[in-house]
Amino acid sequence: MRRAASPDRFTSSRTRIAHRSRRRALVPLLTVLLSVLAALLAAIPAQAAAVACAADAATGCIGGTIRTAAGEPAAGIGLTVSGQGESLEVVTGVDGRWSTPVTTAGDYEVLLDEATLPDGETLRDPAANPRTVAVRLGASVGALFPLGAPTSGGGGGDGSTSSATAEPGTDPAVTTPDSGKPSGITAQRVAQQTVNGIVFGLLLALASVGLSLIYGTTGLSNFAHGEQVTLGALLAYVGCQLLDLPLLVSGVVAVLLGAASGWLQDAGIWHPLRRRRVGTTQQMIVTIGLSMALQYTYQFFLGGSPLRIVTANPKPVRIGGMLFTQQSLTSAGIAIIAIGAVAYFLVMTRTGRATRAVSDNPALAAASGITVERIVRIVWTLGAGLAALGGVLLGLYFNATNWNMGGAILLLMFAAVTLGGLGTAWGALVGSLVIGLVVELSTFVIPSDMRYAGALVILILVLLVRPQGILGRAERIG
Repeated sequence: MRRAASPDRFTSSRTRIAHRSRRRALVPLLTVLLSVLAALLAAIPAQAAAVACAADAATGCIGGTIRTAAGEPAAGIGLTVSGQGESLEVVTGVDGRWSTPVTTAGDYEVLLDEATLPDGETLRDPAANPRTVAVRLGASVGALFPLGAPTSGGGGGDGSTSSATAEPGTDPAVTTPDSGKPSGITAQRVAQQTVNGIVFGLLLALASVGLSLIYGTTGLSNFAHGEQVTLGALLAYVGCQLLDLPLLVSGVVAVLLGAASGWLQDAGIWHPLRRRRVGTTQQMIVTIGLSMALQYTYQFFLGGSPLRIVTANPKPVRIGGMLFTQQSLTSAGIAIIAIGAVAYFLVMTRTGRATRAVSDNPALAAASGITVERIVRIVWTLGAGLAALGGVLLGLYFNATNWNMGGAILLLMFAAVTLGGLGTAWGALVGSLVIGLVVELSTFVIPSDMRYAGALVILILVLLVRPQGILGRAERIG
């Protein structure tokens, strides 16, 4: 006679089947991440457009925009600014813009490295390289280098004067003619902007995943999450520039301190508010106040000027007509590894499964023996650490950071998590990639200064069609 299978054996078999199904669910995500990494290794984009120099009472700015003879942005061109005991190197971004701050008024010499010009491009006035510009503090001055066939008179033409002083506090790259207008669309530019969008989306996902997890487990929209991103970038700057620590050490310390700040926030603010049963709307208002307090604290201690985590400009390298930098490659690789680690944590670990259970139904999770408050504390710590890591990588990607960096991309983070599906980590990843692509590709049809607005318009249109987001679940109301 056949012996009936014992309940223990049946439970064990069911558990093994569940584990195998989770592994199968994890495989497609890891495959996508590895495919993105392989694509980036084959064609990593140029560095992001550098954060514009901000002139103030103690800072002057030198900058400009360089375009090819056909009017397209000339990316990856190296320039050296020397004078008044300073020697600075700068590289044009994907939009052809460049700018650098100086702290002493006087004459500066700007030398363009002609070896970095795109193939087939020459200076219209080679005799005017280098150019000398007069800089005063609180003002911006442009050093213009038109490209194209040399003119008969040797002059720069088209407004290429040796210096063009802008109003105090303005960016010379913006005041250059036609610098903000979309230029011609080519296959090469589309490919480069597409990969740019993927890289930016990956870095945005690092910052957004924590925001989504916090909302999923607590129902709280944390408007101070952008300041966690800023904190990571500023801590890396302090470590590298003020404490002279290596970049790797500064980055690790910044992430650890960022995670610790998340733990302290939950222990000191959010856990007591939850214990007193303060509503999520009131807690959201607290996050807005906390965001403002942190922003102005950062500005008070570190000032309002752009801060560079690493002062050396990485040399761009061309691959198949595209540009990449070591910083872009490293940032993209770290982002993919970190997102893969978060996916493994949520799918394959006991704590990760408990996190998803709390996100789905906190009351049922508590009834099944899960300590909800412990899980929420872990989520706050993990989310803040990921935001700090995203801040470090974004600071390197943008080649600068400042007191309001996280606040400037906060709406993009909310757009990403809403577009992907509120409360889901996978939705935050998908939404961030969509937002990143829209931000970069929209510059073909709208000025680059409006590219963030284009992403928010796409968010509105998608939500009109699918209110729950791409990966969100439709819920019945009423």
